[in-house]
Amino acid sequence: MERDKELLKLINVLRRTGRMASQAHWTGAEKDAAAFCAEKYNRVLTRLKELDEGVGAVFEPLPIESSLTVTAIACRQLAAYYEDELGAESGVRGAYGFAFNPRWWNAGEKSKRDCRNFWREAGHDIEDLGEFIRESIAEWTRRRSEKREQHGGSSQEGSNA
Repeated sequence: MERDKELLKLINVLRRTGRMASQAHWTGAEKDAAAFCAEKYNRVLTRLKELDEGVGAVFEPLPIESSLTVTAIACRQLAAYYEDELGAESGVRGAYGFAFNPRWWNAGEKSKRDCRNFWREAGHDIEDLGEFIRESIAEWTRRRSEKREQHGGSSQEGSNA
């Protein structure tokens, strides 16, 4: 397999493993999922070390007992390591980079084929948007709480009562 194609596949596995680890943490599927995700990260890292010796200087295998949060972070960091090398056209984008492909919109006819094309071409973008929203909620609620505390705990910010 061509090196770049294999890298893309491995990075895709990392992104999805990181996503699964985060979702498993939110749903309470801690024990089995944590070991599975850490093991998957370690296997991908082992293969990446075979393809790129330099990655071993930056990344180390995770202990199997690593938390889901640690594994999710490790997956995202390792995937980010390859973003510049593989480029945006590869589908490996910045942490929250997403863009909808306009080709599906300009297809012209409204049919089942257009709908399938939309999901095939833009489905990952929508998934990335959902991931961005899920990851941003904690920061948003923290800032909102701080803002409320600064304004004396008012629950009706900005209202003209």
